[in-house]
Amino acid sequence: MNNELNATHDPKLRSWVASANEAGCDFPIQNLPFGRFRPAGSGEPFRIGVAIGDQVLDLKATGLVHTDDMNVLMAKSPTERQTLRAAISAGLAEGSEQAPEWAKALLAQSAAEMTVPCRIGDYTDFYTSVHHATTVGKQFRPDNPLLPNYKWVPIGYHGRVSSIGVSGQRFKRPQGQTKAPDAATPSFGPSKRLDYELELGFLVAQGNALGEPIAIAEAEAHLFGVTLLNDWSARDIQAWEYQPLGPFLSKNFASTLSPW
Repeated sequence: MNNELNATHDPKLRSWVASANEAGCDFPIQNLPFGRFRPAGSGEPFRIGVAIGDQVLDLKATGLVHTDDMNVLMAKSPTERQTLRAAISAGLAEGSEQAPEWAKALLAQSAAEMTVPCRIGDYTDFYTSVHHATTVGKQFRPDNPLLPNYKWVPIGYHGRVSSIGVSGQRFKRPQGQTKAPDAATPSFGPSKRLDYELELGFLVAQGNALGEPIAIAEAEAHLFGVTLLNDWSARDIQAWEYQPLGPFLSKNFASTLSPW
């Protein structure tokens, strides 16, 4: 990940993939996100693809990489990843000599099955919006919605990796304990207040040794990219279980991640 603009972000760039040049296209040549795909219904292993227009480019078929493992790609240095992006951009640009061969490596996104972009070993969900923290806090602590530590330390919790799925999946409504304000004891049943939260997910490319901190100035070099995350929440279960250690069953039943 690199927040500095370079030649691959030039707004004048156009692609030989016609759909990438259409107004309002989600995946113009300036975007080029990575994902994992396979032909729908094929049962084949997932492989690394790059979105361009309404197509997916099979990256291994271009010869630019020699693996189907996204985590191998993520582990490369920032310089190597930037060099790869430049090569992908050049190969997809109008007038590219690779166009005839790379055209054979395209698959319509409508004909592709997507999955989560990579293997996820662990993840932490952070409160990063003071407005969101205040709004949710009012549901549980109307008189004191924003606790004093919020503005001083990162507030987060570890989620359940095994329940992360690709966006668009179906999942069962969670069940758990809830307690009405006028009830003497809690009751058990399906959640009646299922909620969603649109969030940004940051994928870490290179980690660090246990106990070895990463300096803030070096943090960006450890990031691979940004994606969209839906943090599903059972608010009624959360209100009863979150004290004193935070959410548990109200948050670990499903998190859905963009495939790109």
